[in-house]
Amino acid sequence: MTNALTVAGTELRLFLRDRSNLFFVFVFPLLLVLMIGLQFGEGARAGRVAVSGAETSLQAGLVAQLEDEDIVVTDPGWDDALALLARGRLDVAVRVDGAAATAYDAGEAVTLEVVRGSSSNAQVVEQEVRTAVDALRAERSRALALEAHGVPVDRAQDALAAAARDVSAPQLEVAYVDELSKEFAGLGQFDFGASGQLLLFVFLGCLAGSATLIQARRLGVVARMLAGPMTAGQLVAGQVLGRWAIGLFQGGYIMLASSVLFGVDWGNLPLSLLVLLLFSLVASGAAILLGTLLDNEGAAGGLGVGLGLVLAALGGSMLPLELFPDTIRRIADLTPHAWAYDAFAEIQRRGGNLVDVLPNLGVLAAMAVLLVSLGAWSLRRSLAKAM
Repeated sequence: MTNALTVAGTELRLFLRDRSNLFFVFVFPLLLVLMIGLQFGEGARAGRVAVSGAETSLQAGLVAQLEDEDIVVTDPGWDDALALLARGRLDVAVRVDGAAATAYDAGEAVTLEVVRGSSSNAQVVEQEVRTAVDALRAERSRALALEAHGVPVDRAQDALAAAARDVSAPQLEVAYVDELSKEFAGLGQFDFGASGQLLLFVFLGCLAGSATLIQARRLGVVARMLAGPMTAGQLVAGQVLGRWAIGLFQGGYIMLASSVLFGVDWGNLPLSLLVLLLFSLVASGAAILLGTLLDNEGAAGGLGVGLGLVLAALGGSMLPLELFPDTIRRIADLTPHAWAYDAFAEIQRRGGNLVDVLPNLGVLAAMAVLLVSLGAWSLRRSLAKAM
């Protein structure tokens, strides 16, 4: 057992010493979690609007209305606003010219130049701008109506302010049409991205270790290890444990870092760790099998990345499984990612317990046993040929 643990520790150290892994292990997963959370997560709706033009009552009122809706408003020049929009740093650019300001003061229809960006949020933000302009026009029309009946300007403004305080604001009650909408509404901004990237990078990290196994066999390291006080069984166990340790390290780091940096809620932590443990074991078996079926490190690396990305996409790491068509959803059930995705969804979103995720854990355990057995058999077979 000591020999097996020594091999496992060596594999983990080699993985961490590889400088190319520093970015892909420690930085890249968190960047993807951040990007997915900012684009699609709950709370990602706050937009960025530039309101350009001279300081008029229309411009000031529009800025105030948008800021009340938690939209970030800036006032660069029009050319600067268009440049920022082209670089994706704005969602909408609005120009308030003199004609629009004059029409607003007179209570007439207002025409503004609005340019919408290409971000996923831009259309929603543009609608927020339209709503704000309509609200300003309605308020201005009420004030002009009072002034037309002989009410002084200051008294008209005071009367409208008093009426606004006395009138109860309408209450909005959101009724979810299905459980899925309600479920995702309660999900944290970065929760989906964190669980998806965990599954993606744990599997990729383990599969990347298949290249080191091929290199060790090609350079005769495996043969020299077997020439010492180590049996083939201990070597096989060490290789499996080594890749398992890589998967657990990668997954544990993502869980810890995402919790600290982004406040990701992993639900029942022991259950989440159990899902990670079994999924990492599945990935470990797949890595051993891949490392013994191929004899070229480059081919193993390329196939490992391609296979990892395809399985992750099918398994819900890039798009929620609930949005998949029925046929694709059935195909996704062939991947370990889908079963781990469902387990994390049950734990994070629905507060599931061990009984709720037991079927998922059972399938992951069966996949782990199958792949580890095949990988161990294939590794023993390759070692026998080498000897």
